[in-house]
Amino acid sequence: MMIDTRILTVLLCALVMVFVTGCNMPSAHFSGLPATAITVDGSDFDVRVNANQAEAIRTNMEYAPRFGPIRDRAARAMAQVSGCEVTHVAGDQALAVGKLDCG
Repeated sequence: MMIDTRILTVLLCALVMVFVTGCNMPSAHFSGLPATAITVDGSDFDVRVNANQAEAIRTNMEYAPRFGPIRDRAARAMAQVSGCEVTHVAGDQALAVGKLDCG
């Protein structure tokens, strides 16, 4: 039984669309919250704040970024959006979550 190439193409496109739409989705703790777009030293982030935590999702393409520089930029983005001090950041090159100290 052969699969029609048109059906295969449609299925492949649908699969790609599913993966692409998930690239900038907030985690469950931040879903439904508005995002603030901000750029720090060439890295673009969507930042969401929920109580004493912030989430920064990097939205631009960068070649092989290490987490160290991205972590620092994400922390600065979270601080600028929240107006609070960022005391800890965990995550990876695509998504970082920070603990906020708003005094």
